[in-house]
Formats: sequence, C-alpha cells, structure tokens
Amino acid sequence: MEKLFRWAGVGVFVAVAGGGLFVVESHASQPALIVLDTSRAISATATKATGTLVPAGWELKVKAGQADIAGLSDPNDEAALRFRSARSSFALERALDVDPNQTPYLNWKWKVTQLPKGGDFRHSSTDDQAAQVMVAFADNRILAYIWDSTAPQGLMESASSIPLVHIFAIVCRSGLNDVNRWLQEIRNVAADYQKAYGKPAPHVKGLRLQINSQHTGSSAESYFGEVEFRNTQS
Repeated sequence: MEKLFRWAGVGVFVAVAGGGLFVVESHASQPALIVLDTSRAISATATKATGTLVPAGWELKVKAGQADIAGLSDPNDEAALRFRSARSSFALERALDVDPNQTPYLNWKWKVTQLPKGGDFRHSSTDDQAAQVMVAFADNRILAYIWDSTAPQGLMESASSIPLVHIFAIVCRSGLNDVNRWLQEIRNVAADYQKAYGKPAPHVKGLRLQINSQHTGSSAESYFGEVEFRNTQS
C-alpha cells in the first residue's frame, strides 16, 4: 500500500497518495462499508509488529516513542483495539476508495480512559489527543475528528500550520465528561467537508486511527470499536 499520509500538525498526517479495497457488507438491509471489524481485527488474521497488534489490511505508523496496541474482547464490553501512549505518537492507517456522495456517514465507536494532560490542538506545544479519526480525501485535504483534552466540544477550525497543508479539526468530544464510556459517533463527512473547505467532497482515499501524547510529555489511553461508512445515519 502506498503511503497515505505524512506527519504534520494537530498530531495528524497530510494525505499524499493511496488507494485500496475493503469489504462490503450489509447490516439490517442497510449497506455498510466496513473499515474496521474489531472482532476480526483481534483474531488470528491480525499480525504483530514490534509487539503491537496490527489488523490485517492496516499499517502501523510511528512518529515518536513506541506503539502499544492490543486487541481486547470482553463479553461485558466491546471488542476493541486499545491504544496506549506514553510520550509517544502512532497510528493505524489503511487505504480506501469511498464515494462520500453515496456513503456519507462515518460511524465509529470509541472510549477514552486517559487524556493527555493539558492537550489542546490549538497550540503546537500541546497538540496531543487521546483519540483521533482522520479522513483523507483525494485532493490531499483531511478532516480530523478528535477527542481533545481542552478545546471545546463542537469546535471546528483549521489546524493547518504548514503552507499547502490542509487539515480541518472537528472536536467531537472534550475533557473528562465522557471518559470511561463507550460512545457512538456519526458524522456526515460530505457535509463536514463542504463546511470546512467550501466545495463538494471528493472521494475518500484513506483513514487513520491515532493517539499521541509526546508534546505534553504525558500519557493517554483510548479504545476503538467498529468503524464503517453507511448511506444512512442508522
């Protein structure tokens, strides 16, 4: 798989190239494009890279420190990938080819159990997040859906600090109010792209799940459940 992103700002990456396939499935007669099936991800199809779980079809990207990803399955909880950061920055990445006009709704489950102390994407010295879901588009623009420690929930603003780099951050969750709880997120990426960049969204070419805490020199922990694109909200 060609490299989809390179490191830049907001603890995220800039899209540069990519392509790929993923499985098409159906849930209750509603078409769904499954990006991450956590049950499969923690099965024997996953591989280990330097002691870290890497699901089939994904690539591990490490910017700082050591990656720590584990697969967890509990009958009383969710099948999930657990990301743990100790002054580190890393992500799982995969290539996609999704038409947001056909399947605009990005659905995912996540849970944060530890926030990077003082993290705030609005300042480069504190640009750490416990969890990020980043969507890369064919025109090298990115939407970054983040769980920030400090920036207020609902904030949407440019996070580009480098010329010709186009990153727009959307704070889905903030602070301690929702920690230790599984939450379902539903975002219309076509509408978010239109609002962020003022034009219709091109094809989605990649997605990242990421954590980082190296700027604040702290620690963070988060969990990701199933991720999928759908043509309806439910």
